Amino acid sequence: MKFLFFRTAGLAVLVMLGAWQVARAAEQGTANADWGQALIEPAGHESPVTSDPPDTETGRILRRTYNFQEAGKEMKYALYVPKNYDGTKDTPLIVALHGLYSSPLQILAYPGFTRRAEKYGFLLVAPMGYNTRGGYGSRGPAGGRRGDPENLGELSEKDVLNVLALVRHEFKIDDRRIYLFGHSMGGGGSLHLAIKYPDVWAGMALIAPAAYGVRDQLERAKHIPAIIVQGDRDRLVRVEGTRRWVEKMKELNMDHRYIEVKGGGHIFVAFKYFDEIFSFFNNHRKI
Repeated sequence: MKFLFFRTAGLAVLVMLGAWQVARAAEQGTANADWGQALIEPAGHESPVTSDPPDTETGRILRRTYNFQEAGKEMKYALYVPKNYDGTKDTPLIVALHGLYSSPLQILAYPGFTRRAEKYGFLLVAPMGYNTRGGYGSRGPAGGRRGDPENLGELSEKDVLNVLALVRHEFKIDDRRIYLFGHSMGGGGSLHLAIKYPDVWAGMALIAPAAYGVRDQLERAKHIPAIIVQGDRDRLVRVEGTRRWVEKMKELNMDHRYIEVKGGGHIFVAFKYFDEIFSFFNNHRKI
């Protein structure tokens, strides 16, 4: 798939919004400055070897790192564990993919996200995707801008799989209820990962998805239910592109719900439909 590169003005808006989110999280006491540590074996994402799990505080956004051996660096990710988690029952999981120049902490700090996780009993995890512009493999395995590794896309995708494996190892996750949530670049990344690993996901939420590619590839993920939110005044991800993906979903008879927000732009549509998204996920699980 080929994905849209955003203009500088749009990036500035997203970065400013992210800074506001972090400040808001800090004021509300939802950000924890302690970093957890974990190790992952180089063999793959299926069965990572971890150190003793770090102390896990519930009801707060936690910042963690793990040793990403293929990349040769410590990699950040963010985690939210609901207060009612006690490790005795299977818990649904949402893997949240941030947008261009955003971060794991910022997407989990979207207003209302963790509150709905508490309400519906979901665990949330947000990988970095190697860096803020990795694309999660959606633009192919190669690199991005100057200074990025030549295999940026490959590393970005692998980071998501590593973090998913770490969380499944540490927590009692319901394997039939693992979902993708992505905004902008993260929406495009969610589509890519759903198509490439269609047996993993029970559903996906695509918010203003920056996805421009061969829609026929969606055939591989036609069994994955999808909820899509798109503003019709979005100047960064045009509504016409999202409509074409929705038309393909209709053609494939996919179980989907499309919410087109009249007058909606690129940012605030991501905050307004969490109840609809969590309800949609609650009603769908892998058979």
